[in-house]
Amino acid sequence: MSAPEHIQIQLISAEAFAPFGDLLDIAGKPDKIINQGLCGRYHDRAQMAFVEGRAGLSLFNAEPRDLPMPLAMMERHPEGSQAFIPMSEHGFLVIVAADAGGKPGHPIAFETQPGQAVNFHRGTWHGVLTPLQAPGLFAVVDRIGAGDNLQEHWFDAAYVVCR
Repeated sequence: MSAPEHIQIQLISAEAFAPFGDLLDIAGKPDKIINQGLCGRYHDRAQMAFVEGRAGLSLFNAEPRDLPMPLAMMERHPEGSQAFIPMSEHGFLVIVAADAGGKPGHPIAFETQPGQAVNFHRGTWHGVLTPLQAPGLFAVVDRIGAGDNLQEHWFDAAYVVCR
């Protein structure tokens, strides 16, 4: 039996994450100053896309994971994008993969920084919600509608995600 393949976590950047989705943060100058000059608005930062249905906002409360962590499964949502917005001041683990003939290619692991969120483009293979610290409370914006919007792929052998 061979040793599992290790995936090294890298710091997320908008450029590295672009093939998979949008990195949501307040980098750069705000697009507008609102609320009597007391609030910077960083406008329209995510490409939310839905085949049918509507955008819905849900709250997820996930248990933190320990590293190293096995990665046995990835999922995707072919009918709509999905945004994960942490409701705490902790970064979280984001695992993505390009599509390789209807299944995930080689996974890539990113760690966000406090104040960053992600939006997965429609059909992007990704790992499950993975906070590394408690609380694991997130606002999630995704498609609400009829039909199955979840595809899972289980790997023959789990990867190991580590620092």
